[in-house]
Amino acid sequence: MPETNDIPVYLFTGFLDSGKTKFINETLADKNFNKGEKTLVLLCEEGEEEVDLSSFGDSVTVETISDENSLSPDRLTSRFKRSGAERVMIEYNGMWQLNSLYYAIPDDWMIYQQIAFFDASTFEVYNSNMRSLVVDKIQNADLCVFNRLSKDEDFMPYHKAVRALSRQANIIYEEKDGTIRYDEIEDPLPFDINAPVVEIEDRDFALFYRDLTEDLAKYDGKTVRFKGVVAVNKKLPKNTVLIGRHVMTCCAADIAFNGMVCVAKNAQNFLSYDWADVEGKIVIEKNKVYRDKGPVLYADSLVKCEPLPKDEQVATFY
Repeated sequence: MPETNDIPVYLFTGFLDSGKTKFINETLADKNFNKGEKTLVLLCEEGEEEVDLSSFGDSVTVETISDENSLSPDRLTSRFKRSGAERVMIEYNGMWQLNSLYYAIPDDWMIYQQIAFFDASTFEVYNSNMRSLVVDKIQNADLCVFNRLSKDEDFMPYHKAVRALSRQANIIYEEKDGTIRYDEIEDPLPFDINAPVVEIEDRDFALFYRDLTEDLAKYDGKTVRFKGVVAVNKKLPKNTVLIGRHVMTCCAADIAFNGMVCVAKNAQNFLSYDWADVEGKIVIEKNKVYRDKGPVLYADSLVKCEPLPKDEQVATFY
């Protein structure tokens, strides 16, 4: 168990009967993980399989949470103290949004691992009809597990589904006979990060911006060129605007402006919603907009341009 004052939380997400409980049972039975530490298991849904307590005596306590609205820091803290546990495992309800849990986690709880489980035989149905819930599970996952795959099944659709939302998550494929395969598909960026000027095509902005925010150091000192939308704010310093694109992760309801601070000599000539071609050097430095370090684009060129066609103005990962 990690040596820290924080209470370790292991979070397992996925739809009903996707393999979460099976994994919890296997993890608790693993002597490398469980050396007798007291563990509180919080079950937010009940599937066909149950947590097996036969081998653990009083070292494992299982409690059920049946109402998403009952999640709160005080209630979770109370359950934890009552159990006398040292760590927490949470089997989360597949139909609940993860923000309900994130906002309810007590300050001294720390999510050490988040694993998303998917039944490969039903994944496409969920991804087509409940995409926002699929996105919710993948985008913050450390590991995505696709199980019940047929022998020699093509892994690429699952790989693409994850990589459209996260370049950080590891991926495991489990066949019906228990064979485990690790995702080793190379997934290069669609632009040359080592080019003298990194050219970002219009279709690749969403991927570029996500990769930038996930790995700031990689872009420090890089010169980039892209087309974006300007946002003006009177609170910004002189010669400073924001530039970026509106990005859709999964559906129209989650469209948001993803932009970065841009410093340009002619910034005062722009209004909000102007489109511009920009080229400049990214410097990772502290800025009030980010309340921490973030990407500041020092523009060598900021030129007004025609907007993209309306059906292309929102950047996506597809």
